[in-house]
Amino acid sequence: MSRDEPVTLGGGERLPRYRWWQAFSRSLFHLQLAGGNGSLQTWSVDVRPGGDADSVVRARLYLDGVHQATAKVPAAFPVPGGTIEVAVSAFGVKRSHYVTFDGRERQLSPDPSSAEGRRARLDRTHPGVSRTLGVASMVVLAVALVLGIPQILEQITQIPPVAETVGTFSSPVQLPGWVNISLLVATLAASTERALRLRYNWLLDGGLFGGD
Repeated sequence: MSRDEPVTLGGGERLPRYRWWQAFSRSLFHLQLAGGNGSLQTWSVDVRPGGDADSVVRARLYLDGVHQATAKVPAAFPVPGGTIEVAVSAFGVKRSHYVTFDGRERQLSPDPSSAEGRRARLDRTHPGVSRTLGVASMVVLAVALVLGIPQILEQITQIPPVAETVGTFSSPVQLPGWVNISLLVATLAASTERALRLRYNWLLDGGLFGGD
């Protein structure tokens, strides 16, 4: 990861209980590691992908339910044996991984009450349905990309300074408004589904236009 923000010490507050209405506004992940005395410790990362009250997205690190540190995302928290890395996309958390000092990676476990946790449970209990949803999401995003980019290029080249510099472009794809709206809704749903599994591709999931 790059551009990791400085980490500030936490104030020792308790980890707030996860509420059902926070399913799409809060992401919570856990990791168990051996402490210095050999006993298991639970490290938790709490993220509000939509941002805090000041619209800044921060990750908060807890140890056995006690606040240890806070950082703007992308964030990297030192923990025993390595680092917990956290990053978000426009649709949710795209990375919440424990990276050991020798480079091995492990994704943190989503809280069972969270939307990510419910999606993980579907994967365990109905793997066939889960795979179908995953494939459908990828197909929707690929179709949206193929159909959408030519139309976006056409709109961009209609801007006078751009048209004077590179000329205009006529998209070979001309879809009715209701189709474009339906495609947009399907794309949002597909991107959200992938975010619940922490799946992210810079092209399919918006990084092309989001600066990644």
